Parts: sequence; C-alpha cells; structure tokens
Amino acid sequence: MSWISNLTRPTVKKIGVSKDIPDNFWDRCPKCGAMLFHSEMTKSHFVCPHCEYHFRLPTKERFELLFDDAAYNLIQLPKVLEDPLHFHDIKKYTDRLKDARKKTKQDEAIAIAHGTIGGKHVVIGVFDFDFMGGSMGMGVGQAILTAARLAEIQKAPLILLPASGGARMQEGILSLMQMVRTTIAVKELNKKKIPYITVLTNPTTGGVTASFAMLSDITLAEPGAIIGFAGSRVIEQTIHETLPPDFQKSEYLLKHGMIDQVVHRKDLREKLIQLLKFFD
Repeated sequence: MSWISNLTRPTVKKIGVSKDIPDNFWDRCPKCGAMLFHSEMTKSHFVCPHCEYHFRLPTKERFELLFDDAAYNLIQLPKVLEDPLHFHDIKKYTDRLKDARKKTKQDEAIAIAHGTIGGKHVVIGVFDFDFMGGSMGMGVGQAILTAARLAEIQKAPLILLPASGGARMQEGILSLMQMVRTTIAVKELNKKKIPYITVLTNPTTGGVTASFAMLSDITLAEPGAIIGFAGSRVIEQTIHETLPPDFQKSEYLLKHGMIDQVVHRKDLREKLIQLLKFFD
C-alpha cells in the first residue's frame, strides 16, 4: 500500500476518484486546444464551438442528423468471406475484426440505411473511421454494391459519406478489387439516371478516393477534411517539393475545382434537401 493510500481517508478517496464520471467526460479540440464537455459536443453535432473544427461524427448521430425526424431503417449487410488470406501480423486479422466490432458495435466499417430527407426517399451509406480506419475490404465493397442496388430498385438517390484510410491491407489484392466493383456500381446508377452524391469527411484517402468517392454527380465535403490519395509526406518525398500548408484540405480542393462545395455540418441536411429538389 502506498503512502498516499495510508494518508487518505476512505471517504475522501471515494469522493476524489468518482466512478460516476465517464472517461469521455471531456473532449480536447485538436485545432484550438479548447476543453469541451462531451455533452456540449453532442449538442453541436461534434463541431467545436470555438474554432468550428469538425470532429468525426458517430454513425448513429450522422444518420439522425440527416434523415427526417431522425427516423431510418438499417440494412442488414451481406456476409462475405472473412480473413480470406489468413492474414497475421502482430495480431490475427480475425482478432482485429473482433476488436473493431466490439468498439463500434458494427459488423463493418460502413452502415447502410434508407429513409427520407425532406420527404425524398434516399439510401445513405456512412463510414466509421473507428472500424479499422474505415478501410475498404470485401465487406465494405459488398455493402456499397448493396446500397447501389437498393437505390436502383427504389429509384432513390444514393448518398455516401466516406471516412477512410483506403484499402484494407489484411485482404491484399481482394481489397484492391473493391475499387473496381464500387466504381462499376456507381457507374450503373449513372446509366439509370439515379442521382449519386458524396459528402467527403475527414479523412477520405487512398483507394476510396481513387474509386467511388470522386465519381459522384455532386461532391460535397466538410470543412477541413483531408482528401487525397497518397499522404503529403509521401508526395513531398517523391517530387522533392514542399507542399502548401492547406494541401489536401477540402478548401484547397474546392479552390482547384476538384469538389463542388464545402458545407458546414449544421447546414448539410438543408443543402442535401436543396440538391435533391434539383434532381426532381
């Protein structure tokens, strides 16, 4: 027993280390450093009230923010072969999947739901970066195909909100093949004249950017989101040049014509309602 345990009265210890205070009671803004109540963050849709830094928004809150009356129906995702390569580095891939599912309460790095926005029926897919960095493996690829097919059946616009580090390395070439599959899926929507919108969130990188994320009819992005293929350090080492400080940020991409608009999270639902009316 330590000296502090000997000198601290039991009643004082109980008050000083309360188990009623959750671990996520506070959030620190990585941009301005402000300490924020977690309850305050929830009310602001996880946007810093001081500098408007956009934190990652959990999947459930994302759906509730966009759908009418926060009402939606989740789609059960098709099962795919898990760990097809029997991948094992410092940890088994199957163990990584178990940990990610326990952490996010999701089966995969994406969730698909359908409902209405402004009275217009839509299908929405939301990535969760906490699930293995939102990486795209066979499960994610199959989920996007399912979302596209549902949008085609319902003749409803498809809206995808990626947040991903790219392909899932534990699935090797099978993960890279999802770039082709998702590209074909959204191109089929284009042939059927079904609207397809993406909202790029922080970060949208790698094979996700190089496939379905940048092929939409309208491409929106949240403020300050990192969007690109390779990391800025890799690019600098390749071209031996120093990149601009805002390189790969959504505002930089807007300035150079690579996306259509940067939309604040609080305005996103109204912006989507406006765009959906345009497609009527």
